[in-house]
Amino acid sequence: MRYSTQVRPVSYLKANAADVLTDLNERREPVLITQNGQAKAVLVDVVSFEETQETLALLKILALGQREIEAGETVDARTAIAALKDRLAPSA
Repeated sequence: MRYSTQVRPVSYLKANAADVLTDLNERREPVLITQNGQAKAVLVDVVSFEETQETLALLKILALGQREIEAGETVDARTAIAALKDRLAPSA
């Protein structure tokens, strides 16, 4: 995705905020906001933002798992399943 197609100066955003928000929600393409010719912010629709946050959370979980594997902090599947069964078993 190229952000260069959705570049707007902050003055445009100030004058056309409602239109920018409508366009964001319809097209779901980020809008790059510039100030004095320099990129200063990126506006995204809420759905895209939430999807990005979910993706980042999953990537963090994968990275943590990878670190645990590299540190040897793992157990085999049978041991893990047995531990879960013991934990979930009703007490007598």
